[in-house]
Amino acid sequence: MDIVTLARIQFAMTTVFHYFFVPFSIGTGLIVAIMETMYVIKKNDIYLKMTKFWANIFLLSFAVGVVTGLIQEFQFGMNWSEYSRFVGDIFGAPLAVEALLAFFLESTFIGLWLFTWNKVSPKLHVTFMWLVVFGTLMSAFWILVANSFMQHPVGYTMNNGRAEMTDFVALITSHQVWYEFSHVIFGAVIMGGTVIAGMAAIQLLRQKTMSEITSSIYKKSMRIGFVVALIGSLGILGTGDLQMKALVHDQPMKFAATEGLYEDSGDPAAWTVIAWMNTVERERVFGVEIPYMLSILSYNKPSGYVKGMNTIEAELVEEHGEGDYFPPVNTLFWTFRIMAGIGMLTLLVSSVGLFFTRKKNPKLYESRWMLWVVSLMTITPFLANTSGWLVTELGRYPWTVYGLFKIEDSISPNVSATSLLISNITYFTLFLALGGVMVYFVNRQLHKGPEYGEELEALENQAAKDPFDGGGY
Repeated sequence: MDIVTLARIQFAMTTVFHYFFVPFSIGTGLIVAIMETMYVIKKNDIYLKMTKFWANIFLLSFAVGVVTGLIQEFQFGMNWSEYSRFVGDIFGAPLAVEALLAFFLESTFIGLWLFTWNKVSPKLHVTFMWLVVFGTLMSAFWILVANSFMQHPVGYTMNNGRAEMTDFVALITSHQVWYEFSHVIFGAVIMGGTVIAGMAAIQLLRQKTMSEITSSIYKKSMRIGFVVALIGSLGILGTGDLQMKALVHDQPMKFAATEGLYEDSGDPAAWTVIAWMNTVERERVFGVEIPYMLSILSYNKPSGYVKGMNTIEAELVEEHGEGDYFPPVNTLFWTFRIMAGIGMLTLLVSSVGLFFTRKKNPKLYESRWMLWVVSLMTITPFLANTSGWLVTELGRYPWTVYGLFKIEDSISPNVSATSLLISNITYFTLFLALGGVMVYFVNRQLHKGPEYGEELEALENQAAKDPFDGGGY
């Protein structure tokens, strides 16, 4: 394989693996904060047990996310130095703010939250956790400011072949920033709710006998997870709709690829449910369509047409010169539908889950097949988030910065195919090990259960007692 392909594989691998843990830590951190807030309000110790139990899983995801993030930054400097030179003036400010303020904020307050149990008031302690949540949101925001520039460049001027910032306010107020940020955060909210509910369901399936307190913790956790996942799924469908409408104008080739349109749609435009495209002949092999739907989705009315990829290709050739501007159509078409389909599925499962866990008829807790459905949902947010980022990044092909800088021009000039192959193998091995460690410790935490800490503390207190207190002498 050539250098460009190997560098792209490494970027995809590091980005996808890192993004397994970013929404995981944001979402689970939010739920931990909600649980501790409920403890502060209701003064019910069961919420404190829930907080401490799920916090261990949140901390694991945060730790692995930091490690994978460092690897991702490292490969930028190693493989994409020309790209770094091109956008360095733009990226410098938001990434510096992310590292020096947002990441320091969340790291500092994680430490304060972790080591001040029973040392500060409950209200101050839960404030630390909410500041951690705020820090993770700010960290995501500033990173997405940088990514949004790659999707829709604003607030810059070209000088000596480099993009230089001229308007920082334009950079952070770009509509792409806010569509992308809100969509990513709602995706993290979905992941937090779905994963917590799913792991609680796994425990209810796995353990035939458990204490009443442990059972109550899993049931309450599942219900909180359903509420959070429902809010997240409603939010992500709304923000996803806004983001796709913006793509019609900002990145028409990406939009046409996600719909599998080689030719102009006609007016009104039909939405394609399933299809397969011949990327060599650049034509659709088959497709199942719903009349009027694409016009409604694109323009909020039953009229209006969408340009096809062949038309857009001709426009791009005229504007930027000869080249192949077609992204991987089948990949974009299906990953978009996987992402959107999982969003709809989450909305359905969380709504039904809330209905069947209500106090009057908590049927779900005793139904093994329902618990199996909820437990299998645990993997769906990982698939949805990965699919979303494939649409975001692959749909920009052949650009690293849309309309300004191409992938082939972004590679480091001194990197060899051999060094890239070795580093790819090294990173893959490291990611495999990190993923295995994460799964092992999460599973170990689940096996211990929410009462493990108290049982251990009781044993330690018992061992610390004076052996003569029993009256043996």
